[in-house]
Amino acid sequence: QVQLVESGGGLVQPGGSLRLSCTASGSIRSIYIMGWYRQAPGKQRELVATFTNTGSTNYANSVKGRFTISGDNGKNTVSLEMNSLKPEDTAVYYCNAYALVTIVPASYWGQGTQVTVSS
Repeated sequence: QVQLVESGGGLVQPGGSLRLSCTASGSIRSIYIMGWYRQAPGKQRELVATFTNTGSTNYANSVKGRFTISGDNGKNTVSLEMNSLKPEDTAVYYCNAYALVTIVPASYWGQGTQVTVSS
């Protein structure tokens, strides 16, 4: 199995910055994609950004130019630098890894970390 541990959430004022980090551990043979998703109250979980094992990145339109995802494939870590935060960025942020443990890759989730943007 794969365990994902997130850190870095909290309360920040509009326009502020936060950095989220996630580390994957367990019986991992390979991680293909790591990323961040978020879920606001009453809304569906949505993609924020992803980072592949080849270094490619992908962002939701709503965060382009404000958020930056980075990863270290050797350490199985991914980080999300969030700048110019807006109240609408308030959500529980979940780390995700698409990883190979046995034969078939599967998706794994962290427990989530709360990000609140409010004055």
